[in-house]
Amino acid sequence: MRTTEGCGPAPGSRPDAAVIWRNRALRLLDHVPLPIAVCEFGGRILIVNRAMAAEFGRLPGQMRNRRILEFFTLRDSGTLEALAEAVRLHRRSQYPARVSWTPAGGRARNGEMTVALVGDTPEQTPSLLLSLQAAEPVREAPPPGPQADASPVEARILAAAARGDTTAQIAREIGVTPDGVNYHLARLSRRWRVPNRTALVARAYATGVLAPDTWPPRPAGPV
Repeated sequence: MRTTEGCGPAPGSRPDAAVIWRNRALRLLDHVPLPIAVCEFGGRILIVNRAMAAEFGRLPGQMRNRRILEFFTLRDSGTLEALAEAVRLHRRSQYPARVSWTPAGGRARNGEMTVALVGDTPEQTPSLLLSLQAAEPVREAPPPGPQADASPVEARILAAAARGDTTAQIAREIGVTPDGVNYHLARLSRRWRVPNRTALVARAYATGVLAPDTWPPRPAGPV
């Protein structure tokens, strides 16, 4: 198919299948309420959906080819190191990162960016699929009970970790992938500010997430 550069397909020719599917993907992303961006590994923005662009009072095209860190401040210094290590080892996982940004309204916000490494082959330098979840605003309310500090899935993972199960064993029991188990544990470690699984289990017992004086370990609340 012969085209004129910058002018689209020649008259009477059929659009390339890749272009058709790219346009369909863009339309789908624009209907997703969650702010989403696709970047090169170096951070150059390839695609943003309307929800992401709206955070900054822009149109999607106005953010394309900019650097994602022009818009967000990364609060987790170890995230970039973890991503570089994942690329070196040809891993395709998800990584949570705490970020802050100033939206169109002018008031700074905080939230969590989930960074997924995506690519056609493990050897190819991956792109970054980013999804943004803003933190809930602080409300004047009584402090939650201990069990509210962990979701039911997180509580089940903590119970399995307290039994000494491996990541693979936990994944089979919970019904998620090993990467999913690591993702939940990483989120808990950041939320509770503890360094490893041993500290996570100790914190879970101390706050009542896991039932005391029970073997095998189990969540204190409903799952």
